[in-house]
Amino acid sequence: MQEKDVVTQKKQYDLNKLQKRLRRNVGQAIADFNMIEEGDRIMVCLSGGKDSYTMLDILLNLKQSAPINFSLVAVNLDQKQPGFPEHILPAYLEALGVEYKIVEENTYGIVKEKIPEGKTTCSLCSRLRRGILYRTATELGCTKIALGHHRDDMIQTLFLNMFYGGKLKGMPPKLMSDDGKHVVIRPLAYCREKDIERFSEARGFPIIPCNLCGSQPNLQRAVIKEMLRDWDKKYPGRIETMFSAMQNVVPSHLADHALFDFRGIRHGSAVVDGGDLAFDREELPLQPAGWQPDEADEPVMAERLNVLEIK
Repeated sequence: MQEKDVVTQKKQYDLNKLQKRLRRNVGQAIADFNMIEEGDRIMVCLSGGKDSYTMLDILLNLKQSAPINFSLVAVNLDQKQPGFPEHILPAYLEALGVEYKIVEENTYGIVKEKIPEGKTTCSLCSRLRRGILYRTATELGCTKIALGHHRDDMIQTLFLNMFYGGKLKGMPPKLMSDDGKHVVIRPLAYCREKDIERFSEARGFPIIPCNLCGSQPNLQRAVIKEMLRDWDKKYPGRIETMFSAMQNVVPSHLADHALFDFRGIRHGSAVVDGGDLAFDREELPLQPAGWQPDEADEPVMAERLNVLEIK
């Protein structure tokens, strides 16, 4: 067998392995949060970025073997950004044989008119997009709206709210829309961004950059993202542990008196969630909770575990 054939087979093996992991994570998220039900018509919001391409790809894959019947319609919002390649998404979706709709709205012009040069455009842009997508979902008779946010987006949102908003609040995998008429789902909630990046590169998706917000390098989210990436490199598994923490909330050991009845604790009250054991020095596992190493993580994690054991 020629060396070229061996390399090709290795790439295909890695792609299949990655696809299975993403499919498993998406399937688990759908099951855990009851994201998709019998007869659902799901509007898949396709931006032209790696996340939404991956979401559509995995949902199409799952649809073939799912025990329930549901349909997908891909929707892209053409915001009339200068130089936007209008032909790419229609050609891609027609080749797939996927039902789709391209919605043309000049939100770019509105944002540029309303927001001074150099100021963050994300807030207004998001509100405009959201309203248009809700309207489109109603027009298409969709029961669910699928967005391409992944696990890392959810953690970034948690830190953004803590650092800048003073709230312990993240980005939920499933919620009711602002207008109270639509259910929004995030099928990639359990998927790692680095897995999505590798999958997108391997599949060769025709990525369309967002020039509207891509020119703002100092956004707060970008700062948080860089911080988390740095942590992930230095301490593999820390991101997984933080996401596990988002799924294991203990209200009695926080400080929100509206969420837990602290005032009701009196002499003779029952012990809740271990009482003051939370303040004792607990034995923490060397391997972070929820972490599954891949080839890139193993050398760094092995060195880290070695240092901890020596200490």
